[in-house]
Amino acid sequence: AAMAGWGWVRAVRGLLLDVSGVLYDSGADGGVPIAGSAEAVRRIKASGLKLQLCTNETQATRENFVRKLRAMGFDISVAEVTAPAPAACRLLKERGLRPHLLVHDDLVPEFAEVDKTNPNCVVLGDAAENFTYANLNEAFRLLIGMEKPVLIALGKGRYYKETDGLKLDVGAYMKALEYACDVQAEVVGKPAKRFFESALAELGVPPEQAIMIGDDIVNDVGGAQQCGMRALQVRTGKYRPSDENHPEVKPDAYVNNLAEAVDIILQQL
Repeated sequence: AAMAGWGWVRAVRGLLLDVSGVLYDSGADGGVPIAGSAEAVRRIKASGLKLQLCTNETQATRENFVRKLRAMGFDISVAEVTAPAPAACRLLKERGLRPHLLVHDDLVPEFAEVDKTNPNCVVLGDAAENFTYANLNEAFRLLIGMEKPVLIALGKGRYYKETDGLKLDVGAYMKALEYACDVQAEVVGKPAKRFFESALAELGVPPEQAIMIGDDIVNDVGGAQQCGMRALQVRTGKYRPSDENHPEVKPDAYVNNLAEAVDIILQQL
C-alpha cells in the first residue's frame, strides 16, 4: 500500500482489535487463526503500543475465550478483553434488572452474580443452537407481558464468518423480538458508544490516539469513527467487496489483514 496519507498514525498510542474475523475465524473446531495475526499481536506489544481486544464475542466467558486465544498462539490476558457480558452485568446491577437469559450455554457463568428470579428484562446474546423457536417464543412472551418491556442485546451484528460459512448473529434475532414486541432494544457491545468508551478507558488512551481494526464495516469501523477514533477495515473475516462502496461508512483505510495493518502502523511510528 502507498504510504501517502498515513502521517496521522504518528499520534497513535493504542490499538483496539476486533477478534473474530481479525485474529481468527471461529468454527465448530474451535477456529482457525488468520495467517500472520499471532505474530502481529506480538509485534504490537513489542513496539510499546497499548492493545485492547474489543469484541462482541458472547459464546464464552472471557476466561474461556482467552484460553482459546492463547491455545492458538495469541499472547492475550483477560484484562486485555472488553466484552459485552461483563458490561451488561454492570448495567443490570445499576438498574436493578433481573434478566431472563437467551444466551449461549457457555456464557451463563458470566451472569452468576446476577439475580435472575422473577425476570423483569430479557438479555439476548449470540445463543447459536439455543435460538430455537421455543426459546425465542419464551423470550417474546416475557417481553410482551411486561408493562415496560426491556430488551438488552449483547451486540447487533447481522452475521459473522465461521470456517464453514456465514452464520446469523444476535442482531437478526434482536430485530425479530423488537418487531414482535414493538420495543427498542438497548445494545451493550459494538457499536454502542459507551462500550467503545469503556474499551478506550481500559486501553488508557483518548480516541484520537487510538485505531480500531475490524472486519465489520458498521459495528467496528462505523462505531469507532462515531467515537472519534480512526478505523481500519481488514479484508478478512466477514469482509465482502461490497463493503468498499458502503453508503454511510468510509474506513480511514483498507488493509488486507491485521499483519499488513501492523506493518504500516509500525513503519510510521
